[in-house]
Amino acid sequence: MPAPKKILIIGGGFTGLTAAWRLSADPRFSVTLIESSGQLGGLAAGFPLAGTSLEKTYHHLFLTDTAILDLVQELGLEDKLMWCESSVGIFRDGKIHSFKTPLDLLRFAPCSFLGRLRTGLAALYLKHLKNWRGLTRQTAHDWMRRACGRSAMETIWTPLLKGKFDGHSKNVSMAWFWARIHIRANSRSGGGGEKLGYFRGGFNVLTSKLEQEIRRRGVDVRTSATVEKITQHYTAVVSGEEVPFDFCIFTGPSPAFARLLPTQASLEDYAARLRSIDYLGAACLVFTSDQCLGDFYWVNVNEPEAPFLVFLNHTRLVDKSFYGGQYVYYIGAYLQPDEKVFSLADDELAKLWLHYLLKIFPTFDPARISERHIFRFRAAQHIAGTDYEEKIPDYQTPLPGVFLANFSQIFPEDRGTNFAVREGLKIARRVSQPPNS
Repeated sequence: MPAPKKILIIGGGFTGLTAAWRLSADPRFSVTLIESSGQLGGLAAGFPLAGTSLEKTYHHLFLTDTAILDLVQELGLEDKLMWCESSVGIFRDGKIHSFKTPLDLLRFAPCSFLGRLRTGLAALYLKHLKNWRGLTRQTAHDWMRRACGRSAMETIWTPLLKGKFDGHSKNVSMAWFWARIHIRANSRSGGGGEKLGYFRGGFNVLTSKLEQEIRRRGVDVRTSATVEKITQHYTAVVSGEEVPFDFCIFTGPSPAFARLLPTQASLEDYAARLRSIDYLGAACLVFTSDQCLGDFYWVNVNEPEAPFLVFLNHTRLVDKSFYGGQYVYYIGAYLQPDEKVFSLADDELAKLWLHYLLKIFPTFDPARISERHIFRFRAAQHIAGTDYEEKIPDYQTPLPGVFLANFSQIFPEDRGTNFAVREGLKIARRVSQPPNS
């Protein structure tokens, strides 16, 4: 019997973990998984909070997330997943306005009545639209402005686009925007409110189960390991050690992959294409308190001067009994990787954001905070502009035996755990059953 082929997977997020799980079930392969940080899970990695585990960035599942839901079932974790009623609000003109139902939209006073009607009709159209191809070359800003009018843009859509994409907000493809509306509109159960999924014990339940399974199958899992380069000779240099492979799967951001490529003329155009995919960073402040702040799980902060995009009361989705009776909150923002926020000390950033939180909740008392944590990520969100389809890299790279599988290949959908799992399964099939086999 021939020796198993060596598979090197770079990146321990859900794409890398899922690929390792699928490929390690095949006796033809011997799998090594490399993760640069000290833990697995990527953006959904957990940390200890209030006696349990919570994600460093806010996460939940939609009813339409079939790839990850199938994985949950295969791993026997159905009893760990609960479906909760979501609630959404918008902070504008000094007040949180409910934004859960079509009736709430009609009551949204900051927007003109005509703007509210046009927004409702646009949302209904996008919910039922199946073919998004005609939207690819149109910007979300221009399409929504034509569909909804000036008032709706000023009070609803422009703040959201700016908060999500910063200086890129006017170039984001409408196809991307369609996917966001389409997924959320179809994550409603039986005509009721939006249902969101969350694990008892956090997403770490899924991460830990995947890690347990791949280790049991013999996968060599290495955390806190740095990949320094990938050669043309079926070898990667990992923390100074040469690691041979028959197949390599890279799952990190595209520009990071470009930095690992050999320096040679034949790869210059490919590397430039990878670097042309822009990313935004993200920062999250997580805190617990015995103080209840608002009735909504998710609040979009639509005031132009706001220093962050979203405020989440996680314990309006998941009961506070899971956290020792404490309320759990997230404050989140998307930022350019060179933004000042990335150089601010944790205390300075917390002071800035918590001070603004007093505008939303005047009775908020920072002294009642029990725990506080800040997390920053420099490559959290890729930018899907109107020319994005031309930039999407193939799974097969110019290097023999080397594959790329990451969020930059997900279009028009946005990044998320469901699509990370889907891509992990897809690349595992590609490696195990090559087209010319």
